[in-house]
Amino acid sequence: MSVQAANEEKPLLQVRKLKKYFPVTNSLGKVTGQVKAVNNVSFEMKEGETFGLVGESGCGKSTTGRTIMRLVEPTEGEAIYRGKDIYRLKGNELMSMRREMQMVFQDPYSSLNPRKRIGHILEETLKIHRVGNKKERMERVMEMLNRVGFQSEQYYRYPHEFSGGQRQRIGLARALMVNPKLIICDEPVSALDVSIQSQVLNLLEEIQEEFKLSYLFVSHDLSVVRHISDRIGVMYLGEMVEEAETDELYANPLHPYTRALLSAVPVPNPAVKRERITLKGEVPSPLNPPSGCVFHPRCPHATEICKQKVPVKKMVAVNHAVACHLYG
Repeated sequence: MSVQAANEEKPLLQVRKLKKYFPVTNSLGKVTGQVKAVNNVSFEMKEGETFGLVGESGCGKSTTGRTIMRLVEPTEGEAIYRGKDIYRLKGNELMSMRREMQMVFQDPYSSLNPRKRIGHILEETLKIHRVGNKKERMERVMEMLNRVGFQSEQYYRYPHEFSGGQRQRIGLARALMVNPKLIICDEPVSALDVSIQSQVLNLLEEIQEEFKLSYLFVSHDLSVVRHISDRIGVMYLGEMVEEAETDELYANPLHPYTRALLSAVPVPNPAVKRERITLKGEVPSPLNPPSGCVFHPRCPHATEICKQKVPVKKMVAVNHAVACHLYG
């Protein structure tokens, strides 16, 4: 194998045993517990691929993305980006890393400063990273506005003058300003109408092809994730329970939670009947997660070992890993 081929096989991003616990304090400021928002999550991303993170609300998928970006600091674990641990970087090294990793936020309304014109919002990214002079920055802003479907004169408008879909495209343009290699998309279409969702998703795919980007795509919408992702990781109560290529996961879901999730996806054919798997009980609190497998209180296949021992994520097929005692 040539050196070039070996380099091409190296992951762009490796997340290893990532944990993020938030302390819970009483009225006197004493720590009384920890919310285990992300617990022992590991996965890899290749150059140019889209990795989807799915799960119901509160499972820790958005916190995973924010922790990788260091918008919140991890409790434990590593995030290796191109051979460097993100959590060990400081100063100029950290600034250089941030140029290569950007984020598109969930809420297009609150992620843009209402007091600034959108041209100035986009230009701010270049100022922070000390890119170009004033003329060059203006040209770059105009270029990105045109690329996401705006006219040059809209440079001077404020965020409130745009619709939700337009604001999300502005958020995407902001992420692209410094030519990143990885963009973390935190539910970028969940706040948009269905017709607008398709426009934004198509734009994301076009831009990925044009700029050779990788996406970490966080969403609770399984149909959206299937459309855009190459591989998918399924999260439940802060833990990654299954990981596989998209077609494989939808054709052969292994974890009982994944099966239940996919059974809830509507089929656009009234003649096709799908067995709906209804889970009993409520999602446990991440403040006091169950012992053993966190899914065992709701799992229809739970056995005694599930209550006592935490399952280890293991490969059970080609590029298909699952954390479940049923596949021990």
